[in-house]
Amino acid sequence: MTNGKLFALSLSLAFGALGAFSVAQAAPVTTEGTGTGKHGDLVAAVTFDNGKIQAIDIKKSNENKILAEKVFTDMKNAMIEHNTADVDLVSGATMSSKALQDAVKAAAEKAGVTLAGPVVLMKRATKVPESSVYDVVVIGAGGAGFSAAITAKDAGASVVVLEKMPTVGGNSLISGAEMAAANNWVQRKLGILDDSVERHFEDTMKGGDYKGDPAVVRTMVENALPAALWCRDVIGVEFQEDNLFFFGGHSRKRSLIPKGATGMEFIQKFMAAAKKRDIPIITGMKAEELVKSPEGRIVGVKATMDGKTYTFNAKNGVIIASGGFAANVEMRAKANPFYGAGFKTTNAPGATGDGIVMGEKAGAQVVNMDLIQTYPMCDPITGAIELIDDARFEGAILVNQEGKRFVEELERRDVMSKAILEQTGQYCYALFNDAIEKKSHAITHHQDEVEVFTKAGILHKADTIEEAAEFFKIPVENLKATVARVNEFAKTGKDLDFNYRARFVDLSTGPYWIYRGVPSCHHTMGGLKINPKAQVLDKNDKPIPGLWAAGEVTGSTHGTNRLGSNAYADIIVFGRIAGAEAAAAK
Repeated sequence: MTNGKLFALSLSLAFGALGAFSVAQAAPVTTEGTGTGKHGDLVAAVTFDNGKIQAIDIKKSNENKILAEKVFTDMKNAMIEHNTADVDLVSGATMSSKALQDAVKAAAEKAGVTLAGPVVLMKRATKVPESSVYDVVVIGAGGAGFSAAITAKDAGASVVVLEKMPTVGGNSLISGAEMAAANNWVQRKLGILDDSVERHFEDTMKGGDYKGDPAVVRTMVENALPAALWCRDVIGVEFQEDNLFFFGGHSRKRSLIPKGATGMEFIQKFMAAAKKRDIPIITGMKAEELVKSPEGRIVGVKATMDGKTYTFNAKNGVIIASGGFAANVEMRAKANPFYGAGFKTTNAPGATGDGIVMGEKAGAQVVNMDLIQTYPMCDPITGAIELIDDARFEGAILVNQEGKRFVEELERRDVMSKAILEQTGQYCYALFNDAIEKKSHAITHHQDEVEVFTKAGILHKADTIEEAAEFFKIPVENLKATVARVNEFAKTGKDLDFNYRARFVDLSTGPYWIYRGVPSCHHTMGGLKINPKAQVLDKNDKPIPGLWAAGEVTGSTHGTNRLGSNAYADIIVFGRIAGAEAAAAK
């Protein structure tokens, strides 16, 4: 073979190899990346072709489906369109957003792909008219807002719901969503036959140190069971049929538990009910100002979205259901300096008190603003409520760093929080065993928290008391002595130390779970003053025509301290009342 032929053959082979290599490099490749969200690891499989993102498939996620909806639609699509992980985070779902970003970046690194840099997304186009007319305008798409809107619509009114956040639900979505109602159907099934509306009324008044408005409280407790039945029979909410929770401050076990033990069950069913009724829910629309007629009637709302102003005229009136202000540190500190920056919050980021500010500017009376509640057992890292704390309602005990009990586990939230803050490190632990888990299902229902808390070292599963003590460096003999004493109380049915109002469960056998908790700002009892018809009152205690309010934006119901599970009773009862009253207004 001549040198020329050898060169030609070599060139041919080289080009052939290059061609094969090019084809291999150009073929799509899929790699997986992991990011840590609010509820555990998020795993995304990302397909790349020629260095560009072609698809993002979420393989694993325990993130809240409603809160993270736009993360897995708008944000994901923007990443694909712009070939970058650095796109705008979804407000209200920051941790879920960052988890997706981290997962996509990790997948790109595995694939050897360099993504584009950060992009500022164009503001979305909207089809909302600058001015529109409805019978009733509802501000806020949480439990109170949905209850009001659906009730008003069913009464024949045209309704629109304005929600400033990109997703619906607010605190109603992320709460445990238990609902107090005396004489409910589950009580009867469980043989609890000595409860009454009057007991519920007295518990609520006493729990708030008799600072709640008696007429408003009575309206809530009298309508709690009809509201729960409406949720079940009209909205389609499913409740656990074989269990109730015994929340602190209640004298009877009366709190209904939704399927899954979170607000997801309520909000998903509310969304479906609103869709069925063609009720428009406009997210990303921030109410800014109540429009008042020359005669003093509230006749509309001015709102903004993407820097543009919209007017929603209300022929009958406006319902404010925008929640409290526990997520507004500045507002908290102004109302009560003790609850300033030193506390995290359990609340959704939208709970910034906007409705209270708007109402007050329109002449509403504001009451009890200094009354702020902390939830006793919350995530020390994020401040979010520990939903696994459901175990406490079925017998979990609280111990301090010294391994000793220091407060009744079913006391009022404010009393418990104060007691925890007086302990070493201003935190405590809850301890329970498998017998309690079989009753509470705290671990079963909240596997996402179990994953996150275990990884963070907040929660530990142990086979023995000794192992549980060792993990958190609690004096072993102290903890064993505390457990032994509780076991005696479980036998006798009487707590000689703190007068536990239920009955303890024997803790002799494992496995055990132990978790750390701290108090976190949970509920703001102050807000707009209302009457039993949910009408907002002015500074002379006269109703402001055309203005109603429901839920945590109000300040008349709970006095100094809200009892657990009274929030859902409050938002549903007064949401329904406000909706009915506004629909009937002339």
